[in-house]
Amino acid sequence: MDSAGPSPATGTSGLAARLDLRRPWRDWLGDLGVTAGAAALGLLLLQGTLNDPTPGQRIVVPLDLSAGAVSLVFLLLFRRRFPVAVAVTMVFAQWTATSTLGTTAAAMYSLAMLRPWRTLLPIAAANMALIAALFWLTSPWDQFREGIVILGLLYGVLITTGMLVRSRRQLIASMEERARAAEEGQRLRVEEARLLERERIAREMHDVLAHRISLLAVHAGALEFRPDAPADQRAAAGVIRQSAYEAMEDLREVIGVLRGGPGGAEADRPQPALTDVPALVREASGAGGEVVLDDRVPDPAGVPVRVGRHAYRIVQEGLTNARKHAPGERVRVMLDAPGGTALTIEIVNPIPPGPPPAALPGAGAGLVGLGERVALLGGTLEHGRTGDGRFRLRARLPLPG
Repeated sequence: MDSAGPSPATGTSGLAARLDLRRPWRDWLGDLGVTAGAAALGLLLLQGTLNDPTPGQRIVVPLDLSAGAVSLVFLLLFRRRFPVAVAVTMVFAQWTATSTLGTTAAAMYSLAMLRPWRTLLPIAAANMALIAALFWLTSPWDQFREGIVILGLLYGVLITTGMLVRSRRQLIASMEERARAAEEGQRLRVEEARLLERERIAREMHDVLAHRISLLAVHAGALEFRPDAPADQRAAAGVIRQSAYEAMEDLREVIGVLRGGPGGAEADRPQPALTDVPALVREASGAGGEVVLDDRVPDPAGVPVRVGRHAYRIVQEGLTNARKHAPGERVRVMLDAPGGTALTIEIVNPIPPGPPPAALPGAGAGLVGLGERVALLGGTLEHGRTGDGRFRLRARLPLPG
């Protein structure tokens, strides 16, 4: 049978949510600190009133302390979730007991810390007006003036402190949000650079594959129409030629979308090879930089076109980075193929003295693209500062056996 009311667990959970008992321990420590300060201030004001009572005023200490204790519990439980309600309640509750004046001051501090000044100002003004009326009705002129000045300064300090805490928290939150936005923007830039580099690699592979498949189709066609070839070989050659043609059409259809994007015209150009690196170095030197090429590859033309094409792009990106971050510095480019098992590319430039330059748009995106190229070949890529104050970019590309 269904129960008429909520289960004990549900009721306890709802009560905890309403009282905000699940707040972090840091918030509990802060609330306990504010409550302890309110208790100390209330006891201090009560002691001052007992030592210098107003004529005709009679204070029942146990009742006053009880009211102050209830107000402290109220402050501890609800100051964060309902600061406006707590402040308005304490504005009127302070008429009942002297010890509640400390709780009222803490409630005003909490209101200044947790709500904007438009909400704070009318409540704080009403509170001071009620305090002034209370002192005017119950105290002589000297005590009235002294009490208003002391409480006015006290509330001024507490409210100002609360507003400063609120401003600091808002500033920290804004800085954290900006940091998160910057990290997200950098992540998106890196992802975009990775995708663009993959598209660029796909275009290059399309051109290379198209060239090779076209050669296959030409040779198969020559074999198909060779008169002295057996009939079964001519039929097989015809199948190969037709399949090559269909593969070309499929490849053109799949990669055609990439040619429609940025860089489509570039994909129509002849693809570079390792033998084009000296021309690239001369071009970089002619642009105003000092670039030295140390080519130790015995036969650059013998390096596979696929490896040479990516090696050219690595050197190109390395020179671009050096020109951005170390303009005018001497750059050394080294190419080597020790043992004929791998092609090693190393680009080294000095790091200019002084503070590092501000981050340039797209900083680091080129290295992300190089990582994609190197990973495609199963190689390794290293980059970073060296112990002697230089920046080194080193890539190792495996060569087929």
